[in-house]
Amino acid sequence: ESFFVLKYNPEAVEKAQGNREEIGEDGIEEAFDVVGEIDETVKTGVWVGDCFIYTNSVNRLNYYVGGEIVTIAHLDRMMYLLGYIPKDNRLYLGDKELNIVSFSLLVSVLEYQTAVMRRDFETADKILPMISKEHRSRVAHFLEKQGFKSQALAVTCDPEHKFELAIQLGDLKTCYQIAKEAESEQKWKQLAELAISKCEFGLAQECLHQASDFGGLLLLASSAGNAQMVAKLGDTAQKAGQNNVAFVSHFVLGRLEECLEVLINTGRLPEAAFFARTYLPSQVSRVVELWREHLAKVNKKAANSLAEPQEYENLFPDWKNALKTEAYLKPQRQRAIPADKFPRVPPNHERVPVDEMQQAEEQGSFTFVRGPGDDDDDDAGDDFEQAPDTTEQSVRAPSPLPQKKETAPPDPAPSKTEMDDIEKELELDLENMNIDNVDTSDINLDEEDLLED
Repeated sequence: ESFFVLKYNPEAVEKAQGNREEIGEDGIEEAFDVVGEIDETVKTGVWVGDCFIYTNSVNRLNYYVGGEIVTIAHLDRMMYLLGYIPKDNRLYLGDKELNIVSFSLLVSVLEYQTAVMRRDFETADKILPMISKEHRSRVAHFLEKQGFKSQALAVTCDPEHKFELAIQLGDLKTCYQIAKEAESEQKWKQLAELAISKCEFGLAQECLHQASDFGGLLLLASSAGNAQMVAKLGDTAQKAGQNNVAFVSHFVLGRLEECLEVLINTGRLPEAAFFARTYLPSQVSRVVELWREHLAKVNKKAANSLAEPQEYENLFPDWKNALKTEAYLKPQRQRAIPADKFPRVPPNHERVPVDEMQQAEEQGSFTFVRGPGDDDDDDAGDDFEQAPDTTEQSVRAPSPLPQKKETAPPDPAPSKTEMDDIEKELELDLENMNIDNVDTSDINLDEEDLLED
């Protein structure tokens, strides 16, 4: 069962009385407007202003105002409303045994809610000072449900409720004050989202920093194209142990060496080896050696099976070009490109770095310089430096490969005079040879021997 709250419409009644034809068998239908329907069974009730106080079938004492039901008390037995005395702020009830019970119900709260329902905010403002602080939160929730969030923000004394209302109203100043007093990470994050939605990026950055939200800071810094902020974030995140954010921060700036160190320091040596093979070939040997040492503690046989280019260069196709390409790309990584140049920068998926390096070598704009003492085949290295010539890039290999075993030096090449003497001796020997007198009896031309040869 349910009950309905109706509102009397005197204008419709007056109009119908002037025209009897509009009055039907059930009377004047427009005489009442339905304000609300409540799925409860009312046992006893009384009106106090625009508030309807009642008891229901489950022994609850409630009052209804403005579509909101407020529970005053849970009764332990069936009781009947006797009335309300405003000067005492007390609501009186009795049972069948004539026991009288009273409950506190501030008349100022009822009057305030009644004034709000009548949209009489001038009267409501006059009544508000008479409401104690412990009851203002109830009034604020009532105002919020009625859609008056600004008034609710001014009335409430609950910091949590005030913060939620300020967020809904977009009041950055109030939110900032409450978040600063509460020192809550969740509040700082909520305020950061609000600040971003209002394009207050300075405030958003402060809030994310207070909340230690490294992911949010990375998103904000990368979206704004603030390289300095991304670099600072990468260092801070690495110190705080936020390795994922640190890695991404370094990576978007092209700081590949820092990315590699993050992987090494976190024990991700297999990933570090593959990362070095892809981006920093000169570091592969060092990383593989670390990987071997770590793996040898668990499986020495597996550790020995790891190959690295200084020992097995034949297992690394196009290894020399990879080293050259790393040296060719290093100055580009260190050079910051303005954001407005983005349309003219080819995307990575359209570039072939090895081809670019080879083309630069052919044009003479890039030269791979080997270190002193390096053999022709020793192009591996991991430290590169740029030549002083501004028109040409050059790099130096960091260290030579392991020394090969010393072999005896080859005999010196004969001089031109010695070659002439040798030719004359050969001519004399040919003239003195008598081919016709060769004895062929000692020559064995066995077919099987020829096939075996």
